[in-house]
Amino acid sequence: MSTERILYSFRRCPYAIRARLALAISETSYELREVRLSRKPAAMLEASPKGTVPVLVLTDGTVIDESSQIMRWALDRNDPEGWLERDDAALIERNDGPFKHDLDRYKYPDRHDSDALEHRQRGMEFLGLLDARLSDHAHLCGSQRGMADAAIMPFVRQFAGVDSEWFAAQPIPHLQKWLADQLASPLFSQVMLRVDAWSPGDPAVVVSGASPGQPDG
Repeated sequence: MSTERILYSFRRCPYAIRARLALAISETSYELREVRLSRKPAAMLEASPKGTVPVLVLTDGTVIDESSQIMRWALDRNDPEGWLERDDAALIERNDGPFKHDLDRYKYPDRHDSDALEHRQRGMEFLGLLDARLSDHAHLCGSQRGMADAAIMPFVRQFAGVDSEWFAAQPIPHLQKWLADQLASPLFSQVMLRVDAWSPGDPAVVVSGASPGQPDG
């Protein structure tokens, strides 16, 4: 039995990013195992046969393989910034459902045989809703960052990155500032650690439970 929690992750995956954000802010330490998606390790598939990241294996062998569940497990354990007080399950569900559907078909039109511009426009409807919310507060559920921000930001980041010049020209200034602030935060830098893909026998990459402070704004 491992003495460390193990997180199977992929650095750029938005689901994995949001799990790592919650683990970091909750000051949860773990062994990070970066996954090469084209060659998923047998140990990860044994823990979670569905084969998607993130997968968190606890020290008692319990497996949590849904990113939102990893977030809530970590924050239930320790929530120093009160992220769970700034949650919006319905907004996160809309992000994970309709918006993610459109994001995939905008980013990968060949894979989905889709009209990228049509799905970009549909995705913008959700982003417009977020921009309107952010016109009143610096974050999605108030003046401080919380669960909703961490759960949704990685997907907005991915959408923005498909065509960054086009995204920068859109009339969503509050969302653009919010995203820029999130990406510039010490917390985001902390969870975007670059490590080599893991193989059995490699030295453990242990991520400490230290958490950066709350950013300004």
